[in-house]
Amino acid sequence: MKEQNYSNHIFYYWPHHFFFYGSIIAAFVLCGLGIWYYPQQRSIWIMMTIAIFLIVYLGFMTRQHYALGLQNRLVRQEMRLRYYILTQQRFEEIERQLPFKVIAALRFASDQELVPLIHRAISESLSPDQVKRNIRTWLPDHMRV
Repeated sequence: MKEQNYSNHIFYYWPHHFFFYGSIIAAFVLCGLGIWYYPQQRSIWIMMTIAIFLIVYLGFMTRQHYALGLQNRLVRQEMRLRYYILTQQRFEEIERQLPFKVIAALRFASDQELVPLIHRAISESLSPDQVKRNIRTWLPDHMRV
């Protein structure tokens, strides 16, 4: 597997991101053409467009809600365990001082960098992107949803 770093850490699931969304875009284009070229059936094409939009919206939101909710819980648990192993102290107090997106960004830091970077993130109010840019030894995450 390719070494993960800041420039290549974004993950795409090809069947979903490109085939499914590509099909949806094609369906919207078809509906738009139907609305434009068949004005006598415009209401039918508009209803089809609305139906496609609702299907996409519900599918996307359900997928996002469940998968990301679970992933966020796992990231919190991972950070609690790592912090405890490294410091013998609980992470919950620190966790309350950081937005979740910063905690998620911190998980890419190696064990040597993690604790100092956590304290920097708190004291300097670092954004998730700033946290990621400050990581020197990247700890890859190849199991993201």
